[in-house]
Amino acid sequence: MARAVPGQPVKVRLTREEEFFCSFVRQGLIAKTKVGAKADGEILAMKTNYYWDAGAYTEYGVNITRASGYSSTGPYRIPNVETDSYCVYTNHPVGGPMRGFGMPEIHWGIEQIMDIVADELGMDKVEFRLKNCLRSGDANVTGMIMHPIGLTECIEKVKQAIDWGIQEAPSAAHKLRGKGLAIAWKAPAMPPNAGSSAWLRLNEDATVSLGVGGQELGQGTFTVAAQMAAAALGVPFEWIRISAPVDTKYSPYEWQTVASRLTWSMGNAVVAAAKDARRQILEIVAAHWDEDLEHLDIRDGQVISYRTEEVMPLENMVVYGLPMPDDQGWRGGPIIGHGKFMPSYVTSLSNETGQGKRAVVHYTTGCQAVDLEVDTQTGQITILRVASAFDVGKAINPDQVRVQMEGGIVQGISTALFESLKYEDGVPHASNFTDYRIATSEDMPGEIISIIVEVPQDDGPWGARGVGEHPMIPTAPAIANAVYDAVGIRIFEMPLTAEKVFLAIQDQGAKP
Repeated sequence: MARAVPGQPVKVRLTREEEFFCSFVRQGLIAKTKVGAKADGEILAMKTNYYWDAGAYTEYGVNITRASGYSSTGPYRIPNVETDSYCVYTNHPVGGPMRGFGMPEIHWGIEQIMDIVADELGMDKVEFRLKNCLRSGDANVTGMIMHPIGLTECIEKVKQAIDWGIQEAPSAAHKLRGKGLAIAWKAPAMPPNAGSSAWLRLNEDATVSLGVGGQELGQGTFTVAAQMAAAALGVPFEWIRISAPVDTKYSPYEWQTVASRLTWSMGNAVVAAAKDARRQILEIVAAHWDEDLEHLDIRDGQVISYRTEEVMPLENMVVYGLPMPDDQGWRGGPIIGHGKFMPSYVTSLSNETGQGKRAVVHYTTGCQAVDLEVDTQTGQITILRVASAFDVGKAINPDQVRVQMEGGIVQGISTALFESLKYEDGVPHASNFTDYRIATSEDMPGEIISIIVEVPQDDGPWGARGVGEHPMIPTAPAIANAVYDAVGIRIFEMPLTAEKVFLAIQDQGAKP
């Protein structure tokens, strides 16, 4: 314990078995949902009860319970909604946040139910979703008016990419092939006053030291921060150096590296810091040249005048300033820009009605479709291809966005087909990666099609919004819907193991 060695750093090292017992786990969920729709396919009402397995303590689990409540309809336009979301104590390991923050769990049910309703009405699943999905200007479940979104475009692009409606032959006589899709949304789950800050310092050689508080966890935070700083300041990307490692002793404040929010929130702070530094530079040069500010710009690390075509490199002047006429001293000095951002427009939800003007900052929406085969002799599911489209507002780094989509799909496949915590007398049975199986390269789709849709976000840097967690959310329900399309069997409990699918086929018989 840290109290045994006051003032000294402490590292906790757990065995693999202890990790399974003591670390946060994704919460279990029991969901009960009713949906009412008209004969023409219009959804009229939805009633849902969620029971979340918090484990022995309710650390962050209660916040997931709340987030699932205000997103319980999925990205659908439903005029009559009743949702109760409960966080329940159990004798299981403590439930906590995991990629998607409750959204993969609720969409597992929502998107299978929507397929069932479409089947009952005799409607194509794509057309049913296009008829009922949220569009820009619609009121969502909490009464918030939706900002511009490209969900319909995501659905249409995925439909085309997966060859929806075309029945393709399986690879063997004992296999059946099916296609399924799911749509999804997620908002950054955070308090209304979650802020970001950044500072930007120019060095003698005009390189830039950028201070941020968000952590690089492999998601590309530092890359997009450098890109945005360079673009807003007007210098080459290669000139930006992130001041790392991030440390609360000297780094600027960041609420948390969570919620798929750093490109958006920290990005706004970075842009503000770059613009602050840019303003200082241009004011110094404008006074030196006796020029109007609106005639000046910074491009490729040089101040230029559009009126006189005069050019001045940033090197040296951003630290040492510029001489005044007739040897009357110097103006300027070391340039340091500061920026901050907080979404002050976010409101709370009514305790009585669950309604609020803008309960979240925004939603990222998207669609995924899966093409797969089911081996009727073994129950084995083989993912042939996955098409994924998300509206990211603006892709600051398109390659990183596509990689996020691919990673989310892989993690979603792992959850859908393999991962399961089993308990015997309250003790986890799988406490190693032999018994607790995760997807490997052998389980990956033969093809992943990543599609970027860009409908700018009103409060994002260049219109950007986050996409870190989102690609995992619709994968599992899309797989479940594709399995049903292949063999006519619904399995409502993850994972869809080969054994579970095989036994269901034996019990019910495959109905392609």
